[in-house]
Amino acid sequence: MTENRKRDLGFQEIKQRLDEVALPDVDLVVGIHSGGKVAAALIAWKLDRPLTMIHINYRDETNTPRYDAPKLLADPFFPPDCQRILLVDDVAVSGKTLELAKTQLPADEVTTLVLKGREGSADIVVFTEIPTCVNWPWN
Repeated sequence: MTENRKRDLGFQEIKQRLDEVALPDVDLVVGIHSGGKVAAALIAWKLDRPLTMIHINYRDETNTPRYDAPKLLADPFFPPDCQRILLVDDVAVSGKTLELAKTQLPADEVTTLVLKGREGSADIVVFTEIPTCVNWPWN
């Protein structure tokens, strides 16, 4: 595999890795739409917690920034009394999208999770060892 080639990840590999991760006890899972929607849905189902989406966009399908900074595309709605939130996205590159999303969340405690990223790009990074872009099974 060359450095420019995308890495294929299947649902089984993602599920196995998620099973190995210590997920926090939360009141709500929030996915960053659109990249994080499937990952957030899988995690909400696994935790048996409600799910909502926050609509933010920064990068296009080729991972190139569309804007100078991430943009909130719609005002988010969150159920009342959510003090502990797990914020989920597919990938963290710069961390800017996660940071914008966190400013919109009403919770006292927010934990961030991404499927792919560098160590430290989120509180929980599921696949730190993948340096290339990923072919997600839902694309």
